[in-house]
Amino acid sequence: MSTAPENKNVRTSVPKVAKVKNKLPAPVQITAEQLLREAQERQLEGIPPPPKQKITDPEELRDFQLRRRKEFEDNLRKNRTMMGNWLKYAAWEESQREIDRARSVYERGLDVDYRSMALWLKYAEMEMRNRQINHARNVWDRAVTILPRANQFWYKYTYMEEMLGNIPAARQIFERWMKWEPDEQAWFSYIKMELRYKEIEKARNIYEKFVIVHPDVKNWIKFARFEEQHSGAAEARKVFERAMDFYGDELMDESIFIAFAKLEEKCKEFERARMIYKYGLDSLPKEDAKDLYKNFTQFEKRHGDRAGIESVVTSKRRRQYEEEIEQNPHNYDVWFDYVRLMETEEDEEAVREAYERAIANVPPIQEKRYWRRYIYLWIYYALFEELVAKDVKRAREVYMACINLLPHKKFTFAKIWVMLAYFEIRQKNVASARQILGNAIGRCPKEKLYKCYIELELQMREFDRCRMLYEKFLQFNPSCCTTWVKYAELETILGDVDRSRAIFELAINQPIMDMPEVLWKSYIDFEIGQEDYEKARSLYEKLLERTQHVKVWISYALFELNSEENGAADRCRGIYERANKALKKVEAKEERLMLLESWRDFEIQQGGEKLDSVQRLMPRKIKKRRKAQNEDGTDGGWEEYYDYIFPDSEENMPNFKLLQMAKKWKKQQNSI
Repeated sequence: MSTAPENKNVRTSVPKVAKVKNKLPAPVQITAEQLLREAQERQLEGIPPPPKQKITDPEELRDFQLRRRKEFEDNLRKNRTMMGNWLKYAAWEESQREIDRARSVYERGLDVDYRSMALWLKYAEMEMRNRQINHARNVWDRAVTILPRANQFWYKYTYMEEMLGNIPAARQIFERWMKWEPDEQAWFSYIKMELRYKEIEKARNIYEKFVIVHPDVKNWIKFARFEEQHSGAAEARKVFERAMDFYGDELMDESIFIAFAKLEEKCKEFERARMIYKYGLDSLPKEDAKDLYKNFTQFEKRHGDRAGIESVVTSKRRRQYEEEIEQNPHNYDVWFDYVRLMETEEDEEAVREAYERAIANVPPIQEKRYWRRYIYLWIYYALFEELVAKDVKRAREVYMACINLLPHKKFTFAKIWVMLAYFEIRQKNVASARQILGNAIGRCPKEKLYKCYIELELQMREFDRCRMLYEKFLQFNPSCCTTWVKYAELETILGDVDRSRAIFELAINQPIMDMPEVLWKSYIDFEIGQEDYEKARSLYEKLLERTQHVKVWISYALFELNSEENGAADRCRGIYERANKALKKVEAKEERLMLLESWRDFEIQQGGEKLDSVQRLMPRKIKKRRKAQNEDGTDGGWEEYYDYIFPDSEENMPNFKLLQMAKKWKKQQNSI
């Protein structure tokens, strides 16, 4: 086999590609939408519509039909699965009054796709439009046989038979449909058809099957309403009773009880309705009976007495408290509300059970702040047993159980010991009360226990016991001024002045006191009450050796003024002068101002003979500025404050600033 010689001189031509010099994007961008809009606007010549053709000759009509059929058939050959082409083809044939041809097109289309609901619907509607009833029945029957879950076919089929007045056939179709157990709306359609023709018994039979196929609570309620409307309350009541037996206690829903109770309420059977509500509340869990509670409350408000309404409200509140307690059993505020609610009822055992449940929730941490609310549960429990239940023995057991529960080595509550002691006093058992308080002081001494024990002995006029307790109290806490004062007052009341004075002397010699001013004032008032002014003066002098407080000076001066002795005013003035000199040395300007104002009032009261000398000592009030600092030490800017310049102060002397600068210069020279 020979091959043609190659021609090396022949050149293959390569198409030239235009080179783009500037590849940057154009400054003005154009979108595709804008291009299409401009093309539409620039289209100057419109496309003319196709010409209308009038057919006047049968031969011309046959040619037109042939062309159209050829177009339809070509479209079907291109895409057989497109149901729109089949529908258009069949509709065109129907428009040409070619029913057989249209029927043939539909049948061919169903051979291609028998699941097309639109094809079946158009096929049956065509037969009905052209009054081909038997053909339409045939189409609907085939459709529901092939596609039994297509509810629209069943609806159309039964509607056609009912419009034709063929009710037995429509009923037969519904019965065929119900065997497939369709949705609820299909059953309701069947029932409504029977009711339209007054077939109550047949509608009842349909409901019997319906509630078995669709056993929802709402369907049972509709069945009961149907019976109430057509057969009376007795039959409706039987339906509700069957529903309650059908669901049992595990699957019961509150809506059945609500509907059943409303039926009884409508029939004026209020007691039956109340029992239904109560049975439902007892049977259902509390979280599933909220609407039932609400309806029961409204029912009681409409038809119940006051006791019934309160019972419903109490029951509702009890459920709410139970829910909160279940979420947090250590929420003692909820327990307080719960037990108060239970106390409104007359059942003492129920109240005891509530208290026992409450006190069983012991705080998990042994810190007093966690026990402060909890301890009141025990207190309320004991008071309930004593005052309400009148059970003294049980109240004593509650108190003792609480005391045994408390960790006394870490902390205690004096209130419990005191309440137990007074409980024994109310039972006329003084020895037990003393034993309880003595045990409390021995195990966990506290100020409140001592005070309560002393008060108890005072009420029984056991003064020797009071003295012993005061001595123990002062050994326990010698820095408590009020205890010393009360002890001394007791001795004063008993007439033992020397003993009282000795107690005061011991008290003022204590190294540490919580409120020494109270003690000194009480001691001075005691001496003034005994009209021993010399000892009162000596006490003031001792106190001034310890403190130079302005109130002490003023009190001393007023004491001298009110001493009702000769020369009281001069001694008072002398104390004011001493106080002024003492406060001048310590540079206490505000305290000195208070003293001078008190001195001025004294001179005005005495007639104002030496008022001018006091007025000359009064300071001038001036406003100054100083740098302020924040708590963290940073600069806080400037702040204004008021200062007092006294006439005899060094700051007010002439050439004070010059002397101050000279001292500063001399100090610097010495340091160099």
